[in-house]
Amino acid sequence: MEVTPSILTADFCKLGETLDDAVAAGINWIHMDVMDGNWVVNKTITFGPALIKSVRERLGNDVFIDCHLMISNAEETWNQYVEAGVDMVIAHIEAVDDFPDLIRKIQSTGTQIGCVLNPDTPVSKVIPLLPELDLVLVMSVVPGKGGQSFMPQVEEKVRELRSAIDIQEESGGKTPILMIDGGIKHHNAAIVRDWGIDIAVVGSGLINETGSISQNLEEIQKALEGDQSTH
Repeated sequence: MEVTPSILTADFCKLGETLDDAVAAGINWIHMDVMDGNWVVNKTITFGPALIKSVRERLGNDVFIDCHLMISNAEETWNQYVEAGVDMVIAHIEAVDDFPDLIRKIQSTGTQIGCVLNPDTPVSKVIPLLPELDLVLVMSVVPGKGGQSFMPQVEEKVRELRSAIDIQEESGGKTPILMIDGGIKHHNAAIVRDWGIDIAVVGSGLINETGSISQNLEEIQKALEGDQSTH
C-alpha cells in the first residue's frame, strides 16, 4: 500500500519546503483537498487552482498530483484544475448530477478521474461507474467535519469495492485504484491495507510537529511491515 500526504495540515508559509521534504522521503503522489466554503458541512475554504499550479511548478512533472474536489460546482470548474496541472480530478458522487458525463469530459483531456463517496453513501452508487473510473476514494471521516476519528465501519464498503474491482480486472476490464482518506495513521494503516486499499491519504499522521515527513513515513511503513517499534 502506498501513502500520499494531504497538504492541508502543512504550514502554507512553508509549503514549498514541505513538498520538497515529501519528495525527498520517497513520496511521489500529492493529494490536494479543495473545499469551496459551501459544500462541506463546516463551510471550510481551503485553496484553488492558483495554489495547485504553483505546486505543479515546484514539483515538476515527476510527481503525481490529484485534487479532491469537495465543492458544489465540480461540473462547471473541473477544467480549471486540469489547466493548473493536476494528473487526476476526484469528485464526489454526492455533488455531481451527471457523473458519466463528467468522466467523459475529464478523460477527453487526458486527465484521470476518480469518484469519492462519503461514509454513509452506498457502494451501489459507484459500482455502475467502475468500468470507466481511474480511482475510487472511500472517505473514512465526514468531509469538513472537524475532530473526527477514523471510522472502522467503512470496512464493508471498502471490501465490497475491492471485490468488484478485482472481478472487473479478472474479466479484462480496468483496474481503478482504491484509495481511503480520513484518520489514517501508523496504528491503523495495516488495517486498511488488509481491507484491500491501494493508497491511503495521510494528513497529520505525516505532516506534524512531532517528526519529519521521512520519520513519520518510516513509522507507517514499519507498521505495514508488522514492526510496531517506534523511532
